[in-house]
Amino acid sequence: MIIVMKLRASSEEVALVEANVRALGYEPHTIRGEIRTVVAAVGDETTHQSLEALEAMSFVDRVVPIQKRYKLVSREIQDGTAIVRIGDLEIGNGTLHVIAGPCSVESLDQTLSVARAVKQSGATILRGGAFKPRTSPYDFQGLGEEALEILQQAKAETGMPVISEVLRVSDIEMMTPMVDVFQIGARNGLNYALLEAVAAAGKPVFLKRGMMATIEEWLLAAEYIAKNGNPNIILCERGIRTFETATRNTLDISAVAIAKRESSLPVFVDPSHAAGRRDLLPDLAAAAISAGADGLMIEVHNDPESAYSDQQQQLTTEMFEELMVSILPFIQASGLKPAW
Repeated sequence: MIIVMKLRASSEEVALVEANVRALGYEPHTIRGEIRTVVAAVGDETTHQSLEALEAMSFVDRVVPIQKRYKLVSREIQDGTAIVRIGDLEIGNGTLHVIAGPCSVESLDQTLSVARAVKQSGATILRGGAFKPRTSPYDFQGLGEEALEILQQAKAETGMPVISEVLRVSDIEMMTPMVDVFQIGARNGLNYALLEAVAAAGKPVFLKRGMMATIEEWLLAAEYIAKNGNPNIILCERGIRTFETATRNTLDISAVAIAKRESSLPVFVDPSHAAGRRDLLPDLAAAAISAGADGLMIEVHNDPESAYSDQQQQLTTEMFEELMVSILPFIQASGLKPAW
């Protein structure tokens, strides 16, 4: 259940509600806004006492029952999209952001070349794979810490914050000072130990949907992060595995619309991994924006044909510039503003 405090409730009043929530067998998770505070009572509502009696308190506005298993990331907690701050950027505030960069960091020259180009075209966040989970153990696995240092140099030159995928709990400590956003990839979308550990690092988390995860499982994965004290989560739909073979994955556009209705979290779409084909990216990007996405993640390479990974789905820098122009009418039609 959600206990909604009256406007400008004092810290003492909130603490009293938290104490009562614990006494009734729930765990309180308090979310403080500028003028209103809500207390999410996490627990099994079928086996504990009802919290509705708390409405008798003069400083409680109402108690709202929630039957969904994802409570902290549900729209009942917050009416509207939550704002996730990445440096000076605000994600979810009505502006559309684009994350862009190479699938894998291959060299300093390659990364700087792409970073300069995507920033000039309007990208606001730089992506780059330092550790690459590959289906074959013989494929390029990433440069590791060297790649993170290269991304730091690109950030210093362009001013763009950096997002990179974390694969192992043991890498979090090393990566924390070197990235602005932790990406959880599709293969780790339901790795609950990793989700809990990343939450504790305190950085924003970019949570990709598992390739065979239901929407509820995706939102419950976000709940793991929120329950462990980190509400700064961005959801990312990147396509799911189906029987279709025309594309690498099947982009589930309906998941974007559902996630926006069910959750208060910002939602991005990664059409690069969904399609696996660069020729489809402009169309899928437009569809994602039309479905309500708050942003896109696009793979860009200065020479895709020679890329160490995912050659077919990476745009050239010129193609990326054209894509950024092509999506402007869809951004406007969706009531958003471009962040660039």
